[in-house]
Amino acid sequence: QVQLVESGGGLVQAGGSLRLSCAASGRTFSSATMGWFRQAPGKERQFVASINWSTGITNYADSVKGRCTISRDNAKNTVYLQMNSLKPEDTAVYYCAGPKYYGAYNDRGAYAYWGQGTQVTVSS
Repeated sequence: QVQLVESGGGLVQAGGSLRLSCAASGRTFSSATMGWFRQAPGKERQFVASINWSTGITNYADSVKGRCTISRDNAKNTVYLQMNSLKPEDTAVYYCAGPKYYGAYNDRGAYAYWGQGTQVTVSS
């Protein structure tokens, strides 16, 4: 069984930075894609970023492009999301998801497992 455990969320002022981590266990995902999504109160869960374990190919939502960097440490089976220049509109629960082998990188339904989420709050 796959387990995804997020950490690193918290309260930060606008303009600040956070690094989220997602530790994956239960299997290896050598050819899969892992993703980060977020859900703000009253809104749908939306795609943030994704990365392929083997190729390192990344994709980003337009809303975070240039401010966020997704990376992975294959040896630790961990995916990271470095978020800089944070804005109040980045406030949300951030979820790690994966693995994805088929489908679009921003398709929630294409990801097999989800973590419990970590809260990110950006104050103005």
